[in-house]
Order: sequence, then structure tokens, then C-alpha cells
Amino acid sequence: MSFLRRRNAAVPAGPDFDVLAMDPSDWPGNLGAGLLPAPDGTCQGVFLRYDLFGGRGPAMIIGNLPEGAPAREVADGEVPFEVAQLLVALENDEPVHVTGTDEDPVMHDGNLLIVRRVKCSESRVSCVQFDRSDGVLVTIASWDRPITGDLYALLKPLPAELFQQ
Repeated sequence: MSFLRRRNAAVPAGPDFDVLAMDPSDWPGNLGAGLLPAPDGTCQGVFLRYDLFGGRGPAMIIGNLPEGAPAREVADGEVPFEVAQLLVALENDEPVHVTGTDEDPVMHDGNLLIVRRVKCSESRVSCVQFDRSDGVLVTIASWDRPITGDLYALLKPLPAELFQQ
């Protein structure tokens, strides 16, 4: 993917896990990706930012964070990393916090996922999280759009090689 460039040693070469996300060819807008580096140069997560065409701003962020990634560790009431990144991209500096969670069963590729719906104090934020069988936490945060079953059908494992330099 041409949007990923290795800039210096602090940027990891890429993940050692597949990334569950919407295929770039299925998104009718702009797409960007970021790698979360560890001090030793390994990849501690990948997040993809899906923007709307015409400079209308970000619509969604999908993150994949493996076990042990510091970005997974949030204090009670704190929003997930992907929600915080979405709010930064939107230049929204209002404080937002988690007000509760619900669990919903969702089918994905013939497998049952237990999806946590994260409720935020900002009503225009939708957020869901689920754990993959390999220990990677997937978080989807969207702005002003509900996350429905149609989105889960579009999630595909993107090979780690797409994100490696």
C-alpha cells in the first residue's frame, strides 16, 4: 500500500498479524493507515482511517491491537484509543468519556462474535470492540453513523504483508 512509508527506525516494519478491516477497494473514499511502534521497533497495533471524499472528514477508524499493546490499556471511563484518534482527526476537543457498555452477539464469516458496544458521552460517536481468537482486539469507531451488521460483513483479514515495509 503506497500510503505506508517507512520514515525512520521508530516506525515499525509492520505487524506480525493479519489486520481485520474493510478492504480498501470496498471503501468509496480516502484511506490512511498508521502503525503503532514499540520502543524496540516492533508493531503494537495498526489503525486504518476511512475518510469521506471531498474533504468532508473522517468517517471511521478501525484498530487492531495485539495483546500487551499499551493503547489497549485505558482507565475506567476513558474512551478507546480509536475513539480518541477519531476525535483528534475531527478536531473535537470536547471531553468525551465512556458511559457504559452492552454486549451483542454478531455473526461474522460463520463465527459468533461477542461485540461490546461502547457508549460514549458524545452521542455522535459509535464504537464497538471484539476480541479475535488470536488475542487481537478490534475496535471500530465511527462518527455520526451507527455501526450495523452490514459493516461486519465487509470486514476481511488483510494480510500483514500489506502493512510491512
